[in-house]
Amino acid sequence: MNAKRKGSRQERKARKVLEAAGYLVTKAGGSLGLFDLVAENRRGVRHIQVKSNRLPCPAERKNMLSVKNRLPENSTIEIWVFYDGQCEPRIEYL
Repeated sequence: MNAKRKGSRQERKARKVLEAAGYLVTKAGGSLGLFDLVAENRRGVRHIQVKSNRLPCPAERKNMLSVKNRLPENSTIEIWVFYDGQCEPRIEYL
């Protein structure tokens, strides 16, 4: 299976979950930024990295955490991992 296609499919799945919960969701173009999705509502902003079947490596985590002090106080940094055969992602908050 094409990894890029699988990743895009998982990002679309995450986006649908967030939009159904009332979030306005923006996707990073080509996923070239630290986060794949940014979801906003009146309560806050969620910066989300979407993965398939694995957690990010320590260097990726370090990069995501490096911007935490520059984000608004009502922001979260999240890793959503979609494992094959499971409907819901595992969500980890950094």
